[in-house]
Amino acid sequence: MELETITYKNLNLKEIGQKGRERFRAISKDLEKEHFGKAVAIEVESGDYFIGETGVEATKKARKKYPDRIFYLAKIGYGTYVSFRGRK
Repeated sequence: MELETITYKNLNLKEIGQKGRERFRAISKDLEKEHFGKAVAIEVESGDYFIGETGVEATKKARKKYPDRIFYLAKIGYGTYVSFRGRK
């Protein structure tokens, strides 16, 4: 089944997911050594990432630098979360 293409503030969430997965794959092995089980929020355009104990914590850190962006969230060593955006 094809995922529906959703846009948010002129951004295609499907593209954000694809870019986020690519960026996460590129950094995940390095992050696993020190941050296994923690959450990472990735700003997909810049590649900047922020680590926290939870997705909310990682997203709060990310929002300090990128207050109006959508983030790709993943759990280091396990795969992805299901959210693109954390709480404010």
